[in-house]
Amino acid sequence: MPELTRIPYKITFLTGASIVIANMVGTGVFTSLGFQVMGIQSGFALLMLWLVGGLIALCGAVCYGELAAAMPRSGGEYHYLSQIYHPALGFLSGWVSATVGFAAPTALAALALGEYAKSLWPNLQPTWLSVAVVLALTVVHGSSTRAGSRLQVIITALKVVVLVVFIGAGMVIGEGQPLSFAPDAAGWEALLSPAFAVSLVYVSYAYSGWNAAVYVTGEIENPKRNLSRILLAGTAVVLLLYVGLNYVFLRSTPLAGLSGQVEVGFVAATSLFGPLGGRLMGGVIAALLVSTISSMIFAGPRIVQTMGEDITALRWLAPRSRAGIPVRALLLQTAITLAFILRPSFKEVLVYAGFVLNLFTFLTVLGLFVLRVRKPDLPRPYRAWGYPITPLIFLGLSGWTLAFILRDKPTESLYGLGTLAVGLLVYFFTMRTARPAPAAPG
Repeated sequence: MPELTRIPYKITFLTGASIVIANMVGTGVFTSLGFQVMGIQSGFALLMLWLVGGLIALCGAVCYGELAAAMPRSGGEYHYLSQIYHPALGFLSGWVSATVGFAAPTALAALALGEYAKSLWPNLQPTWLSVAVVLALTVVHGSSTRAGSRLQVIITALKVVVLVVFIGAGMVIGEGQPLSFAPDAAGWEALLSPAFAVSLVYVSYAYSGWNAAVYVTGEIENPKRNLSRILLAGTAVVLLLYVGLNYVFLRSTPLAGLSGQVEVGFVAATSLFGPLGGRLMGGVIAALLVSTISSMIFAGPRIVQTMGEDITALRWLAPRSRAGIPVRALLLQTAITLAFILRPSFKEVLVYAGFVLNLFTFLTVLGLFVLRVRKPDLPRPYRAWGYPITPLIFLGLSGWTLAFILRDKPTESLYGLGTLAVGLLVYFFTMRTARPAPAAPG
């Protein structure tokens, strides 16, 4: 009797949207408002920060939707930049994603989970809880894509429900702070201030992950149709959640009480529900972070696995299990994540990693123009809505943010560029020692 071929499980629209939502809603929205109110005192300007950040993400999602439909293969920026510009640029993008782009934020979310859980269980060892959660999710995602997908949908749905309930409760409980959210002269002036530009950097970090689904393109059911819908739906849901959450944070707590605070969610929950409610909210936020960690463990290894298909020296990372899971790449990312968790001084890495990752998304969206000029006849099942306005909005706002980071944080920016230089040396070394395998057709 012939052996039956096992058909790999395909990621549905719901799972893909869950990956995007879970990747985005992590530590950023619960921590950054405390730094924003130190330089901005206008309720209107503070909410506009989150609307502008969401606009950048939506414009990026529109552009990535066209690229992914025209070049439906897993790998994200690694695949797009290799095809549009040069394999070396794609390798650099994959190099950053493989080393710090996924592992470091996963570790940060796991560490935050441990700290928030400690608000409920003071005697808890947060580091070991972080390690246990990462290992448990690695086992789930390494054993079955179907099981991992179902887990992702369930825990992301719970995350959305909890946040909606919190937003609803925050809008009706208490009298609210004397803070105006209507546009006025002071608010418009704050929009053009350096403090707004600084805060937009943190907001952009909170929105990062809107492109998460492109890393698993090859495993999505009918990607030419579904991927653009996944990116837009996931990003739109997060935009609404973020604006709602920050409205509740600002309505519930005086600006002085939020200023400089890292655990904004805990502070706001304490204002709304009292000390016990604040402690419970800390435990809830810890539970919510499980979906963020899960989505990064799910998506990140697909980049390394795709690189292994193209580069002979990395071929050992290319194999998939019978269930279609890149187990070796998954184990590599988990090992790097655990190393970061056990040596938490890595947090400085995130600043310069964010700079270079934003640089690659900038170049990818710019590649939309390049690809339309170089390959006008390439089949495009989905075309970017609002072209060329939407990519220009993304490039303008992202470029402004990048320029500000480069000016305001030159040391971290140079570290980021140094990481790229090391990656370039690794690329040329691998090219000299082994001939690259031909890339899959775009």
